[in-house]
Amino acid sequence: MGWQPHGTLPNLSYKKAVSGTVNSGIDMDMQQITKIVTAWELFNQDIPQTHIARLLDIHRDTIRLWLGGVRQLGLELFLEKYQSAKKGPRVKSKKTKGIKNLICEIREKERYCCGQKIKYFLEQDYGIKVGTTLIYEVLNERYQLRSKWKKNKLRGPVSIAHHAREVIQMDTVDFGDIFAFTGIDIFSKETDVLLRPSLTSHDGLVFLETAMERRFGGYSDLIQADGGPEFKDEFKNNVLRFAKRYRVARPYRKNEQSYIESFNRSFRKECLGWAKYKPVQLPELTQEVNNYLNWYHQRRPHLGLNMKPPLQINQVPDF
Repeated sequence: MGWQPHGTLPNLSYKKAVSGTVNSGIDMDMQQITKIVTAWELFNQDIPQTHIARLLDIHRDTIRLWLGGVRQLGLELFLEKYQSAKKGPRVKSKKTKGIKNLICEIREKERYCCGQKIKYFLEQDYGIKVGTTLIYEVLNERYQLRSKWKKNKLRGPVSIAHHAREVIQMDTVDFGDIFAFTGIDIFSKETDVLLRPSLTSHDGLVFLETAMERRFGGYSDLIQADGGPEFKDEFKNNVLRFAKRYRVARPYRKNEQSYIESFNRSFRKECLGWAKYKPVQLPELTQEVNNYLNWYHQRRPHLGLNMKPPLQINQVPDF
């Protein structure tokens, strides 16, 4: 029988297939069973799946899944499995109002951390196990996590370290009249931040001496920074006191400084934000930064450390 695109559905002989799999004691949607059998017979008449979907008023992806299952299992076995899948009670969703509120509370309490870290805190602090997919569903309901216009970009190769103190990246963050000198051990993820009222090579030297002594063990195989003036002159003349090699990252290649750039974004988001500050605020901000560094090393889980804070992997001094 030919296909009639604008007529009624053909009179298909699906009763035999259905009778072998459905009995009166099972409460299931006969209309869906009818549509599955109908879709299969239409498909065997070489009718395109898009037309089958339109005729049956079913999404084409559902038609594709039905036909794939029937091809793999056969019609009768597929209907049996379809029936058994509809038997049991639905699993109660974990996305309750209490879980939603707890997820949002943790996000705000832990400096607007990501879904993976919220999953860690839920299990660590409350003994609750939920998937990151559910967490991001909740977050997307209440927050705008990313601009729809901002797309992921391909990144080139980055520095690789196989042990702590092998590579340390350094950079600066502009906060108006205050500048944050930042550094990170790309293997252990230990970091240091020093606020300075200016951006000179002397400030760079002060940060170098301070960070290497109190955070990075006094010596590293490689120290890498960008070509800014704060990392020239006095800084450059003294950097080999603390490292075997000093490397200037290539300009306009942020992938070379990817670890410190990533930390700088987290530092802005989780600590000082995007505000502009005055030198008179330096003592107060320094205390805030020190509190943040303690939190970062002792509590904040890190994806690169198998969801553990750096302090659980490395011995990190308190401020």
